[in-house]
Amino acid sequence: MAYRMVQVGTGGMGLSWCRGFLPPNIKDGLIEVVAAVDINPASLENARQHLGLAAEKCYTDLERALDENAADFCTVVVPPSVHERVIDAALAHDMHILSEKPIADTLVASIRVVDKVRRSGKKMGITMNHRCDQDKTTLRQQLCSGDYGRLDYLVWRYIGDFRRYGSWGGFRHDIPDPQMVDAAVHHLDILADLAGARCDTIYAQTRNPPWGEFAGDSQSLVMMTFENGVRATYEGVNTNAVALNNWNREYIRAECEKATLVLDRRDLTRYRYGGGLAPEGLPLLQQLKWKHTWLIEKFVRWLDGGDPMETRVEDNLHSLAMCFAGIESSRTGRPIKVKEFLEAAKHDR
Repeated sequence: MAYRMVQVGTGGMGLSWCRGFLPPNIKDGLIEVVAAVDINPASLENARQHLGLAAEKCYTDLERALDENAADFCTVVVPPSVHERVIDAALAHDMHILSEKPIADTLVASIRVVDKVRRSGKKMGITMNHRCDQDKTTLRQQLCSGDYGRLDYLVWRYIGDFRRYGSWGGFRHDIPDPQMVDAAVHHLDILADLAGARCDTIYAQTRNPPWGEFAGDSQSLVMMTFENGVRATYEGVNTNAVALNNWNREYIRAECEKATLVLDRRDLTRYRYGGGLAPEGLPLLQQLKWKHTWLIEKFVRWLDGGDPMETRVEDNLHSLAMCFAGIESSRTGRPIKVKEFLEAAKHDR
């Protein structure tokens, strides 16, 4: 039986949901979109065109949409500053939730959301889509295979050019700390996943160079230590002269006991210990769904009683805490213990 859902947000990233992510899962009989919501009437055309919704099933009023359409869950594909309001409305209507990252626009608001979801007994997943990309999933499988001995450290390089105002999707040029909150939120999450442990300590330096047309810091250099002793360095920048390793084409190097694995622009290469610089190309895993489309299916399987999503909101809170701890580190100039930082935020709210 297909789960009934309401799509909240049909413009911007919501267009990709309507056009690309939802239709394969509709076709597979996993979901049925019963209504769509957007404050911009023009954006609702995306739901009519790509999801086949009738005009009367497209709303500019969230409460009315939820009142008039019985549904099992809703998506949250709106700016982070209004995530909590949409989540509150969904929980009031006894709905599960699948939301874009971050959980909310602040760590305190995100803690509130996690508490509300826990008390409600509903399920909430976060679409950390880059974690579920084909290349990162392949690298993760290789690291988990046990073929390369112990993992020592990871290196991540993300280099983009979004220095001009508006070139990186509207609101990101206006918010505080856009690099950490809207880019590193993905990348640090994946590093922790690849490391196989939560982050223990993070030290970060963030900044916005004079040529970056951002209200907040658009560049970051980060060092991380994980609870299992694995370490990582992260270079995340949005205002460089050229996009050497832009979105979906990042550079990741995993230094293991018996090999070095390099993922660069979606090509995965293995260098075995004792083999010198002789590279071995590794094929990427093959399946029909990746990223958002796969995450939607994972969410449905969870609703069916299957294993919880790896990116359920309770676990994702720790990934988000890494980003805010990194911001705190940059402001104070000192390394931050992530668990202590999160617990203090819970206590002080």
